[in-house]
Order: sequence, then structure tokens, then C-alpha cells
Amino acid sequence: MSKTIKVALAGAGAFGIKHLDGIKNIDGVEVVSLISRDIEKTKEVASRYGIAHATTELDEALALKEVDAVILCTPTQMHASQTLACLKAGKHVQVEIPLCDVYKEGQEVLRVQKETGLVAMVGHTRRFNPSHQWVNHKIKAGEFNIQQMDVQTYFFRRTNMNALGQARSWTDHLLWHHAAHTVDLFAYQCGSPIVKANAVQGPIHPALGIAMDMSIQLKAANGAICTLSLSFNNDGPLGTYFRYIGDTGTYLARYDDLYTGKEEQIDVSKVAVSMNGIELQDREFFAAIQEGREPNSSIAQVLPCYQVLHDLEQQLA
Repeated sequence: MSKTIKVALAGAGAFGIKHLDGIKNIDGVEVVSLISRDIEKTKEVASRYGIAHATTELDEALALKEVDAVILCTPTQMHASQTLACLKAGKHVQVEIPLCDVYKEGQEVLRVQKETGLVAMVGHTRRFNPSHQWVNHKIKAGEFNIQQMDVQTYFFRRTNMNALGQARSWTDHLLWHHAAHTVDLFAYQCGSPIVKANAVQGPIHPALGIAMDMSIQLKAANGAICTLSLSFNNDGPLGTYFRYIGDTGTYLARYDDLYTGKEEQIDVSKVAVSMNGIELQDREFFAAIQEGREPNSSIAQVLPCYQVLHDLEQQLA
């Protein structure tokens, strides 16, 4: 495919905007349709980014013959069904993390993806952050082997708010969303499947119906271990912090930045063409479409993560 890739983007919220900002830097790609639940807000964002078509209905965008691909930045509970709708409409699709919050739905997405042969990937952004890519290159060069990963994912969300402090129409989840990042990254960086997983969680929030605190332990087949702590009760600092403890060093990853264990910053600006993990994720999606190949973070590659999450959910139940 050498023509311009025409994209429909669903979700004009905080993460949809991040994708729109990233796509502006990518040649050969044009967003031609924006879908979101509030039509006035959707039209406003579409106007700001020069997007001709705005709608509240995904099916309307899928019916546009010019649309080659879809990026889904919608509520978690819609991800699997909307991904299936895109594939069945003949569109390549990138869905934001998580792929699903019910494992059998993720299995069905993989079945349909294989049937259609379309490019389908999940937004496991940690695979694309320059900081984590730098570590991955070090591992592949045989210069570093993970002994342990220690990860903290901390937010202060005692009410149902999004990253912009706006009220949400859906409920986020520590296990199916935030833990998915680390569960997938741990296996990916180790190059080894997870063979043991344990979890405990704190009290269930009376209004939100979810656990606000969680602790997860993982072990890979190669012997590496991971300890993950998650909280919606943490009053700062916010975000996810990764400590890689290895045989030749210790590295601290904070989104796109990387430091040694002694807090010396490592220059990761030459790792990729951008320092923006979301943009790099989108670049991989469009490159896979152009080249007719499986993308990094494909449905098949990330589905084992969701098997682990499913097993942990059964433990917690």
C-alpha cells in the first residue's frame, strides 16, 4: 500500500488527543473521521485537527469506503466488540489497552483477526517508549539480563475521573488496564513466558465497585521475577515507575525517560525517530499496514498477557 492511509479515530478524550497529536508527525496518514459520544465536542476537536467527518456512531465511520484503518480510544468495556466490528468491516485496527476485560472475548478477536488477515494491534505503549526500547536493545545485544522488575503504578482517583480530571462514563480497572502494561512488558523484555502469577487486592470501593489497591507477583520461565504495586489511593507522585534490576546494572524508567540506579539520566533520544511513545506506537501500526506484516504488539503477541490477567482475576474471586 503506497497511498495515503485514511484513518477513523474513535474517542475524542485525553488519549484520542494524544494519538491525533502523534499522527500529525507521520507522513502518508490522514485522519478522515472522528467518532465520540458528545457530537458538539467531537465537531470541535475535528475542526481543530482538520478532520472532515464527525459522528457519534462507529458504524457510520466504518461504512466510509475511504477508511482503511481505525484507532479505538474508547471505554475498556467496548474494546473487544468494537475491534471485532472493525475487522468484520474490513478495516485494520489498533485498539488502546486493554484488548478486553473478558479473556474469551480477546480469544474471539484473535480468531477473527486470523480469519481476515488484517493488521490488528493493541496499544501496549511500554513496548514503544524509548526508555523501554533502550533496555530491550541492551537485552537483545546480550549486555543485560533482567533478574527482577519492580514496578509502581500509582494514581489518585477516588472518584471516576479521567487523566484530564473530567468525569468518566465508565470505570477504569487496576487489573485489566494498568496491570496489563506491566504483565505484557515483563514477558516481552524477558523474552520468556510468565509461568507463575499471584495477586492480592485491598477493599472494594463501595461506589466504584473495584479494588483501589493491588499487589501482583510474576515469574518468567527464565527465572526472572516481577513485583507490581498498583493504587488509585496514592496522593502523589502519580504515574508508573519501572526499576529494572539486572546482572550488569540497574535502570529506572519513567515513561519516555531513563536513568541509572544512581539517578544519572541516560540519553535515549537516538533510540527512535521520536521521543513520544504514542507516536511510535502509531508509526508501527501504519508501517505494518504499508508493509503487509504483523505489528509489534499484535493481538497474537499480547493475548498471553490477558490469559495471565484472567487467571489472576480467578484467584482474586
